[in-house]
Parts: sequence; structure tokens; C-alpha cells
Amino acid sequence: MPRQPMRQVVAASLSGAALEWYDFNLYGISAGLIFGKLFFPNVAPIFGTLAALATFGAGFVLRPLGALLFGHYGDRLGRKRMLVATMLIIGGATVLIGVLPDYRSVGVWAPILLVTLRLVQGLGLGGEQAGAALLTVEHAPPDRRGFWGSLPQTGGPIGYLIAVAVTSLFALLPDQQFMNWGWRIPFLFSAVLLVVGLLVRRTIQETPDFRQIRETGERERMPLVAAVRKYPRTLLIAFGARIGEAGSSQIFQPFAISYLTTTLGYGKGIALTGVLLYNVVGLLLIPVAGALSDRIGRKPIYVVGAALVTLSAFPYFWLLDSHSVGLAWTATSLASIGSAVCMSGVQGTLFTEMFGAGVRYSALGIATQASALLAGFVPAIATSLVVAADGSWPVALLLAGVGLVSLVSSMVMSETRVTRREVAVL
Repeated sequence: MPRQPMRQVVAASLSGAALEWYDFNLYGISAGLIFGKLFFPNVAPIFGTLAALATFGAGFVLRPLGALLFGHYGDRLGRKRMLVATMLIIGGATVLIGVLPDYRSVGVWAPILLVTLRLVQGLGLGGEQAGAALLTVEHAPPDRRGFWGSLPQTGGPIGYLIAVAVTSLFALLPDQQFMNWGWRIPFLFSAVLLVVGLLVRRTIQETPDFRQIRETGERERMPLVAAVRKYPRTLLIAFGARIGEAGSSQIFQPFAISYLTTTLGYGKGIALTGVLLYNVVGLLLIPVAGALSDRIGRKPIYVVGAALVTLSAFPYFWLLDSHSVGLAWTATSLASIGSAVCMSGVQGTLFTEMFGAGVRYSALGIATQASALLAGFVPAIATSLVVAADGSWPVALLLAGVGLVSLVSSMVMSETRVTRREVAVL
């Protein structure tokens, strides 16, 4: 079967990635700005925000289970089928959040239903994230995998930018109208993205790597067990390398929104603009990092990213705490380079290349989603630390800590890049 054009593959992968991150980031924005008032109205604002951010973390609880479930069948039945299923799960849960009754209508059932749908979102995302990376990287020419594999990673910034744009549009409504019904429209808009994504993904072929496994009859009966047996050290390294990227992104985005508005007293527009800049920088530079990894390797770029996250932790909060809008925006913009660009930009390709094709979906999913489970509660933990210490220094220390874990992990990993000369020999 001839190789499918990469533009079609990227469109299928990127459409799903943008949807998943639109849904996930929309929840993060709403948790920082809205959900505390709607679903936890009987507590002080800071504790309502804390409770809402805890529900944000709930979305990470089932991500490892989603990775196990969809990874297993993705290695057994194929990547494409699982990616259609995960898209339906994520998009469906998001639309249902848009029609949830609030606390005034149904009392305690409101936050219970909110958490339930957030858990369902996490289940789907646990399978989607690894599958979207595989779909592109396994189709790409070996010597261009860094560039092509970075493009689905721009789904994060694209999804966030759409979420901010749609939320900001309806935030122009009077506060009462926005809180009554305006906040629901961005969640319902997910149905449009879902339909577009499903139409695009219907056109995609199964990946060449999986087709080869299927044709040779080399599929593992229990892919995750085989991955643990064959790649125990690699799984641990990928787990550690992922923590810094996952943890820092939760501090730089959902926590930053709540910190800027609730603690520092900035308006919603200033906070959203700051995180918007973070994603614009990521969107522009992620493909550059991916292309560069094809020339100099994945490992050096990932090491630089982890080092930047670690070393910039305290300066980042010094700039935020300066109470200068310009410096706050500068901090959020520069924060993207280490986390979103250098680490996230090469992560999909790097982690895919670490594992054999027969166990790749399972191994990639569990390594990334187990670390994401820990990172998911970082916004709530960080908010608690700010309240307890009456300052940001413990959060800066937390940020430096997760960056350091990734720095050590990435320094001991092996390079995975294949050069053109090596491709010619193969």
C-alpha cells in the first residue's frame, strides 16, 4: 500500500489533538474563572477556586486507565479505531458539561456530575494523546520524524487559543448573563470541532508500522506486559522526563490564571492574555524545535527544555509578583520556551522512538499518563501552597523540583534520531 501523504496524516492527527486540548484547556480556564462560583458557591472565593481546580485534577485520574485500555487495543487492533473512539468520548463529555445544572439548581449533584464528566474526559484523553503522536510519527519518513511529529504537538496551543478566543468572546457579555448561560456556549461549541475531526479522521489509513506487525503476525497478546518486560528502564526514564513538562504546563496555564486573578488581583483579560502569549510562542516555535531535532537530535533539545524549566522557576514568579502587567506577560511568554517548545515539541517523536512498534501505544500511553496523573493535581497543590505560605516561593520550588526530575531523566536517556545516512543504509 502506498504511503499516505503527510498533509492528510497531520490533518487527522492535529484535528483530534486540537479538539482534545480545546476541551481540556477550556475546563482549566473555566475552573480558574467560573466553576468555583457556580458549583462551589458556599465557600470563600479562594476555597471555591481551590475546589474547582481539584475537579480539574480529577480529569487526570482516569488518564492512566485510558492509556491502558486504548493502548492495549491500539497495539492489538490498530491506532485508527482507537483515535475515533477517544475523540467521541472527549467531545461528548465536553458537550454534556455545557448543559450541566449548577449548584443552585440541583445542589451537591452539580459538582458530582461535573467531576464525573471530567473523569470521562480524562479517560478519553489518556488514549488520545499517545495515539495522535503515533499516527503521525509512524507515517513519517524516519529522517523527518522530528518535524512531522512536532506538528500534532501544536494541537495544544491551537486548542488553547480557540478556547481562550471563544471564552473571551462570551466573557464580553454582562457578568450576570455570562454566568447564567454565556459560559456554556464554548462547551457546546465542542460539538462542531468533534464533527470536523471525525470527518477528517475517516480518511486516514492505518499506520505502516502497525500494518507490518499485523501482516507478520507479531502482535503481542498483552502489549503492556511485554513493554514492562522489554523496556523497564526506558519506561522509568520516559515517566521522569514527562513529569517536568506535564507539571510545569499546569503551573504556567490553569494555575497561572487563578493565581493572577484570585491572588494578585488582575482582571480576567490580563490573565487570559498572559497564557495566550504562552501558547502563541509555543505554536510558532514547536515546529522549529521538531525540525531542529532532526538535525542535532531529540535529547539535546529536551535537556535544554528541562534545564530552562528548572532554572527559570523563581525568576518566573518574581516577574509575576512584580505587579507589572508587562513583566507578567513577559514571564508567561518566556515560560513557553522550555516547557511547550523544547520539551513538548520533541516529546511525541522522542517517546515514540523509544519503544518497539508492537508495544508502542501501550508503553507510550502509560509512561506519559502516569506522570500526567501526578501533574494533574499540581494547580490545586500550588494554590494550597500559596494559601499556606502567603506567597509564591513554595510553588517556585515545586516548579524547580519537577523540572529537575525531567532534567536528570533526559540526561540519562539514549538518543533516538535516525540520520539520512542511516536511512540510506537501512
